[in-house]
Amino acid sequence: MTTLSIANNRTEEMIGDLAGMTPPERLAAGCGAQRMLWWAEDGDVLVLPTRPDPEYLAYVTGVTGVRAGSLTFVVPPPGAQGDQVLTADRLADSGFRAELRRALDGRTVDEVLPIVPNRLVAELAEAVGVAHALPGAPFAAQGGNALLNSKAGFRAVAAGVGVPIPPGTVAGSPAEVEAGIEHLLAQGHSVMVKVEYQGGGLGNEILARDERVTAIGAERVVPLPDRAAVAGYVAERWTWLTGGRGRRVVVERYFADSAPLYAQFVIDDTAARLAGCGEMIMRPVVVGEITPAVSADADVHAELVGQAARLCEALRVIGYRGTLSADAVLTPKGEIYFHETNARLTGSSFPHDVVLGRLLREEHRGSRYVLELAGPTVPSFTEALAALVAAGLAFDPVAGTGVLYSCDLGPANGTVTYCAVAETPEAVRALEAALLALFAG
Repeated sequence: MTTLSIANNRTEEMIGDLAGMTPPERLAAGCGAQRMLWWAEDGDVLVLPTRPDPEYLAYVTGVTGVRAGSLTFVVPPPGAQGDQVLTADRLADSGFRAELRRALDGRTVDEVLPIVPNRLVAELAEAVGVAHALPGAPFAAQGGNALLNSKAGFRAVAAGVGVPIPPGTVAGSPAEVEAGIEHLLAQGHSVMVKVEYQGGGLGNEILARDERVTAIGAERVVPLPDRAAVAGYVAERWTWLTGGRGRRVVVERYFADSAPLYAQFVIDDTAARLAGCGEMIMRPVVVGEITPAVSADADVHAELVGQAARLCEALRVIGYRGTLSADAVLTPKGEIYFHETNARLTGSSFPHDVVLGRLLREEHRGSRYVLELAGPTVPSFTEALAALVAAGLAFDPVAGTGVLYSCDLGPANGTVTYCAVAETPEAVRALEAALLALFAG
């Protein structure tokens, strides 16, 4: 049996217009796409934006136990936006599709596993004869993934099934956005405005009148002392707020000092099954996560899972299949409000799918905390790995503790993404401190 993995990191369903990506953002996206190596099994075929770095490939397969030589990599030629993202023109290239058909010839493909199961993936799977192996192919082929990743579409679905969402509205014109913002500000609340398609908090801004707030989940706080200031803000930011394409804008109440939580599910033909829960780490936008969530007690966990399961069941009924993360906030008053879904492999998928689901032994899976974060800056991946091993910090599968390098972002910004595994939150932070000390200079 063979899995066809498609590392389509960064799509329009994730971040909107791909043409707006800067060269460093494209490089980071290309590095992130290589994380698909962690899901590979012997004999798999992987579609990647570029061929994997041999040292990173050797490291990943050394940890997972996969024979690197058994993997087949198919890379389409560069497109109009370069070679770091699997854009539509690259996936449609006839030569690439012919090469992929040859790579799959004689194999039994039992699963197509993309990062984002969108329309382009469905078209590719159909073109190379493996549409039967793409879960939820009919839904994906009709653009269903865009519906689930839309922050505006999310509010309609969640409200319809009774899942709590922050007070607010979905607005389609400058006048509607202005009115929605002013309505909340006039009640003494701060406001979060959201670009319909963006990720990690990068499409959010916080607006405040009287309340003093710190930016969490957005890059900045904009003071708007009166209605005239609101009108000026909307006029100035309209193109940014709509992604340059006239899309809808989400306007909702911002809850300061809240804990950002998530519940991740895997949805198949029969049920939505919990993969795990955790807490996102913001500085001020998402830089990582820890699982289990340190801010959630048993009652919060139960409500988070129960409400997310209701949402996921609705999405299962309309045809979505695959991984889905339902994101929420826990307010200082103990209220839970959901604010988006991410219908794809997410940053949280590595801790749950790879670490907890694959690398840890069964006896350790209920007694480990997993922390994944971006950074630190390292001389090179080779030197970073050598330092980790020399310090005795490398992940030990027998003990079920230690540090993994989940992503090599060296070509983009000189950093590695690290994942620390330990028995307690304190122990996992101690591992992190020991790792960061290696590169403090």
